[in-house]
Amino acid sequence: MPIVRIDLFPGRDHETKMKIATEITRVLEAQAGISPSATTVIFSEIAPSDWVVGGKPFATPKKDG
Repeated sequence: MPIVRIDLFPGRDHETKMKIATEITRVLEAQAGISPSATTVIFSEIAPSDWVVGGKPFATPKKDG
């Protein structure tokens, strides 16, 4: 039972995420023989200010007020 977790910046609509999940599920079935009903895809939307690479965030958080 594979669990595929996709971390990404916010902004993709539901339809786009469903297309991605369907395609990943299809590839796992075709390439690994895994039943589609056994595949779980989880999307986690992470703010660019919370995504840090090399000690630097992709964005600076907006200040309140």
